[in-house]
Amino acid sequence: MRARGRIRLAWCAAAVAGAIASAAPVLARTQAARPPAPAPPPAAAPAASAPTPPAPTPPAPTPAEAAAATPTVPTPTPPASDPAFAAWLAALRGDAVAAGIRPVTIDAAFATIVAQPVVLERDRTQAEFTLTLGQYVDRRLTPALLRLAREHATRERSLLVRVERAHKVPKSILLSVWGLESNFGRFAGVRPTVPVLATLAYDGRRAALFRGELLNALRILDRGDIELDRLKGSWAGAMGQPQFLPSSYLKYAQDFDGDGRRDIWTSLPDVLASIANYMASNGWVNGESWGRRVRLPPDFDARLGARAPLRTEGCRAVRQLTEPMLLSDWRAVGVRTAKGAVLPKAAIAASLLRVDQETFLVYRNYETLLTYNCAHSYAIAVGLLADRLDGRLESWPAAKKAARPAKHRATSGSSHRRSR
Repeated sequence: MRARGRIRLAWCAAAVAGAIASAAPVLARTQAARPPAPAPPPAAAPAASAPTPPAPTPPAPTPAEAAAATPTVPTPTPPASDPAFAAWLAALRGDAVAAGIRPVTIDAAFATIVAQPVVLERDRTQAEFTLTLGQYVDRRLTPALLRLAREHATRERSLLVRVERAHKVPKSILLSVWGLESNFGRFAGVRPTVPVLATLAYDGRRAALFRGELLNALRILDRGDIELDRLKGSWAGAMGQPQFLPSSYLKYAQDFDGDGRRDIWTSLPDVLASIANYMASNGWVNGESWGRRVRLPPDFDARLGARAPLRTEGCRAVRQLTEPMLLSDWRAVGVRTAKGAVLPKAAIAASLLRVDQETFLVYRNYETLLTYNCAHSYAIAVGLLADRLDGRLESWPAAKKAARPAKHRATSGSSHRRSR
């Protein structure tokens, strides 16, 4: 409000000087031609954005008079309602310049930035952490999603085969991640990424994470990977169809179509190859499953004792896993498949996971899924959808009991929801 008041006073002064009607176009041309100042002042805005107060129309000045009456207009600053937010942005601008990002890139990205309270509301009510596992699976793994997944499996078969061969990640996992992240590109996010990341970084709850991601987003713009008006994503700052944070984009995004750009927003070859590269780079083991539902005997805890305690490091979901044991060791303490069969004799390590009323043995590929989004509901949903596409899904009673929810739009954001 103070900034607006100063703008109105400036315009009134200009009116008294007798240059309002004709000097404004000149002013606009002068401002457009002026290079951006190194550091925006705290509370100015483009002169053309403020309404002109009623005033008698003065005689048109000569060009010389108009030039003399034209005030010097500083580079506009973010119209932040919170002075502390504006000061924080100014300090961040200095850090970005020190990191080698060009001032012109920073000024363009910060030109109209404002904090977005709705982002903080969404950050505190993520579906992965507010729904039970059964509710989440029932809401996300809908018949419509499965139908679309199968359609894309047929339509994009040639591309999926090439990506799988290049990165050794199954087609079913690629489709599942793509589908759950953006509903196969339908809902990749419409929020401008820079204001979202600025809001999350300023909030303080995970300030260091999102401050770094904001700087990475500026690097992406500075490199010319994407234009500012196309840099959009979710409320959590995750971008494009794979819903990558900027740091993940810089590390894992691929130019699979060979056009010279790593386009995870519109190029399907780049999207699928980027997901595959992420999985392969974070430990996906080709030929192994992600896990399975299991049954425990009544005296399981007594049998297990202290042999497989919960982990003490990693994200919250990882700390809910036990230390791994071989499948033969789990067989020895009475663990069986969900249908009551004996566990296979494969020499593979597994961790026990108990979530809501369900129990799983999960393998190292499951931990790779957790690096993508550290939430059990998400990782299990990806695994179940992949199993369904591969034709080996076991029953899922928890999902069947839940009533069908209202039409749900895929959300992405992930954790950051997502801390990739």
